[in-house]
Amino acid sequence: MNDFQRLLIKRRSIRKYSEELLTSDETRKIIEAGLLSPTSKNRHSWEFVAVEEKEMLARLSECKPQSGAFIADAALAIVVLGNPLESDAWVEDAAIAAMNMQLQAEELGIGSCWVQVRNRFYADNVTSGEYINGLLDIPMPLEVLCVITFGRKEQERTPADTENLRWEKVHIEKFVMNSDEQTTES
Repeated sequence: MNDFQRLLIKRRSIRKYSEELLTSDETRKIIEAGLLSPTSKNRHSWEFVAVEEKEMLARLSECKPQSGAFIADAALAIVVLGNPLESDAWVEDAAIAAMNMQLQAEELGIGSCWVQVRNRFYADNVTSGEYINGLLDIPMPLEVLCVITFGRKEQERTPADTENLRWEKVHIEKFVMNSDEQTTES
C-alpha cells in the first residue's frame, strides 16, 4: 500500500481534541496545503480565516447550534470562503482547498473535521454563513463554505475499512442502476 492511500484510509473526522496547541509550523503547513490547491482557471477564488483565540472559537462554535459545539475545543479553526464573483467554481475550489488542509493535518498526525456552513442555519432567518460573516467581519461578496477544525486527537479512530467500500456506486462506461436502487425507485 502506498503512503497516500494509507493517509486516505487513516483520515477520519475527529471531533474531540486534547488541549495541546498546534505549533506555528504545523499551522503554516496546514494553511500552505490550502494555498497549494488547484483552482478553476487559476483564479484562486478562495480565502481563509484562521482562528486560534479560544473566545472566538467559542463564538464560532455557535454558528450551528445543533452541531457546531466541538469547534470551541479545537486548537485551530479555518473558515473557508469563496468569491462567487471571482469564479463560478468557487464551491469546488474552496472544497478542494479544505480537503487538502485536512489531508495535510492527517499527515502531521493532527485531527480535523469539516463543519458544513453553506446552506445551513444559525437561526430561523439567519444563515450560519451570515452569522460567521458578522462575527469575523467578512465582506461581501465572500461566502462561507465550511469551517475546518484542527487539533490533537483525544484518541485515534479506527481507519476506514477498504473491504466496505461502496463499489456499487461505481459505474463503468455508462450508468447502470443496481437492484437496490431499482427497489427504492419502484
